[in-house]
Amino acid sequence: MRKEIAPCLLIAMMALGASAPLPSAKEILTSVRLQQAQQQIDLQGQLRENEKVVPFRLTQTGPVIRYTFSNPDEALQLRLGENDSRLEEVTRSGVEKITPAQFDHKVRGTGVSYEDLALKFLYWQNARVTGDDTIRTRNCWKVELKAPSRQSQYSNVFLWVDKSGGALMRMEGYDWNGQLAKRFEVVSAQKIEGRWFLKQMRIEEIQPGTGKVQARTYLEIKK
Repeated sequence: MRKEIAPCLLIAMMALGASAPLPSAKEILTSVRLQQAQQQIDLQGQLRENEKVVPFRLTQTGPVIRYTFSNPDEALQLRLGENDSRLEEVTRSGVEKITPAQFDHKVRGTGVSYEDLALKFLYWQNARVTGDDTIRTRNCWKVELKAPSRQSQYSNVFLWVDKSGGALMRMEGYDWNGQLAKRFEVVSAQKIEGRWFLKQMRIEEIQPGTGKVQARTYLEIKK
């Protein structure tokens, strides 16, 4: 069964059969980008952290993904290119690119950063498949990606990709001291108009050196 997981950490991929030979990391990442750029989405969602709830509208037309917030009005727009992605802030006065210096800024004070939305790690060239693993009973490929420079918050990122469904099941980002800093994991999915989408994703911020969760945010998509 194929699943399509909506963007922010919300990614669909081509199906990779469990019996197929080990794919290269380049093949996996190219497929992620191509598949992601073909989606058509118009859904309501929210970011929830303890008592804080931040509603948003998620729309996508091909390679352009937009997250629209209110109170105050704000729109963040992601453009997925062939060789890079571009995250922009859309205001009444125009469109302004979000720079790497802003990547550590949090979206509405939640555990999701601008860099997380930008999906830059999907374009990192230094990547390899390290093997396979099981996440929530799903058999997954495990992929390691290394940052090209210190412009990223993360020195390296690990992805777990469902072999049969092609969905991204987990992402872990490590800081420049090699400590786990953040973990994204799909908790549940839902079927909308015959397609599978993310229902709930858990985002955990990890205290460096201890492995303890210091903050937990949920990204939830509504039917």
